[in-house]
Amino acid sequence: MNRWMITLLALVFALGMQAQNIEYSKEDSALVVKLLKEAPTQRGNENRIFYFGKKFLGLPYVAHTLELGDTEHLIVNLHGLDCTTFVETVVALSMCDQQDKRTFDDYCKNLSKTRFREGKMTDYTSRLHYFTWWAEDNEQLGIVEDIAPQSEPWGAFTAVQAININYMSAHPTLYKQLKNHPNFVAPIKQYEQATNGRKFRYIPKKNLQWRQNTSLGAVKDGDIVAMLTDSDGLDTRHIGIAFWQNGQLHLLHASSLYKKVLMSKETFYEYEMKQDKHTGIRVFRFKD
Repeated sequence: MNRWMITLLALVFALGMQAQNIEYSKEDSALVVKLLKEAPTQRGNENRIFYFGKKFLGLPYVAHTLELGDTEHLIVNLHGLDCTTFVETVVALSMCDQQDKRTFDDYCKNLSKTRFREGKMTDYTSRLHYFTWWAEDNEQLGIVEDIAPQSEPWGAFTAVQAININYMSAHPTLYKQLKNHPNFVAPIKQYEQATNGRKFRYIPKKNLQWRQNTSLGAVKDGDIVAMLTDSDGLDTRHIGIAFWQNGQLHLLHASSLYKKVLMSKETFYEYEMKQDKHTGIRVFRFKD
């Protein structure tokens, strides 16, 4: 067999493996291409994250869409989103638009980059399961930035979160992959322990009552917000996208309560005050 034929067979095999590692429907791939091709003429100067986030209004809330199969692979699902996959989807689309890349393959590469540690998918342990991991990794890759001040004055960021996560390693039977693959628990625990003790500035939920013309105005339309918790071995309880309406902060998110993606009519403050286990928010901005 000559070298050209060997190279061709190797390429065919590699492409076949790549296809097997991505799970999607024709409808999902078509929607990605449609959204990316429309953006240059429809978005104008609107914030990319906010623009793409609104494209999914009314889409059903569906949990656990990334837990299909027994091996880790890239799952693209735009017909049902939870709070995490909603934000990941919007970030990946925004990256493509920013790069002027408009194919489904481009989208898959960016989705993988934002979903997995250092942008590299290996096994279940490479997924950025905790938001603190997601934020740190996506900051290092230059995708987002934490908008909290690095020194005084702190503005609305008057509180400090000390990370103490262990929920996954302490409750492995609640996770399909950890239950089926006990060998994954140890590396997950190592990642948790490496993160614990880190401290980050955040906006306590009482400050979300402040108006847009105060220091809370540092939060902009399209900023990614993580709702923090101080219990249960978790760092966050929910994530979404911030926007302003009539001088008050609101939340665009995939709601498990209303079972769809929506722009909350109640203010962000009103929403948070109903959440007993929430303490406040960290805020991240897509680097546009």
